[in-house]
Amino acid sequence: MNIVAIETATPACAVGVRTTSGVEVTRVVDDGRRHTEALAGALKTLLDEVELEPRDVNRVVVDRGPGLFTGLRVGIATAIAFSQALGCDLVGVTSLELLAGGAFDSGVRGTLVACVDARRGEIFAQSFLLEDAVKALDSARVSTAREIVTMWPANATPAAFTGDGVERYRNEFAHLALATIVDQVVPSVHAGLSLGTVRSPDEAVSPLYLREADAVANFTTRERPQ
Repeated sequence: MNIVAIETATPACAVGVRTTSGVEVTRVVDDGRRHTEALAGALKTLLDEVELEPRDVNRVVVDRGPGLFTGLRVGIATAIAFSQALGCDLVGVTSLELLAGGAFDSGVRGTLVACVDARRGEIFAQSFLLEDAVKALDSARVSTAREIVTMWPANATPAAFTGDGVERYRNEFAHLALATIVDQVVPSVHAGLSLGTVRSPDEAVSPLYLREADAVANFTTRERPQ
């Protein structure tokens, strides 16, 4: 199966491809361009590098959030258009599970809290248990670094923290007892490719908005043709 992954939940844009023969290439495009411009060029370059034509792609995996509103719109719209034009499968994953998957792939085990910078002084957060696999311990939520740092000592258990939400408020997380900071600001495209390989295709993918102001924005997600 030839799979393409699209990541636009953070200021950086990232793409990846895994071919049927097992070749995998990923790229993080962080050159100051808008997501739309960066994504189109990066996808073309990546497919050319592994000698695939767009028609050779069997599945598209896209990060549906939570994350930056504009970036998510661009990524999801691109993935849907790609899927519709080529008739290939579409799979949605979340930025938080990609961060957890990236930490897992790097060897992190135990409790992990993935945090995406939500701007406005907030972060999107979710807790995971990393053992033989990645297991979500709760639902994605809107929080603040202060709330997490204040709450965590009561748990009295070691934990790892990762994501650009941690990097944004690193000074607060750095003083948290029993904490390890895992440097990872872009959700893992490799994890997206892995999840996309084993998950069933989605009939539709919509953005995961955790705040009302984002949820009511005028963005319509179309269903993939039958």
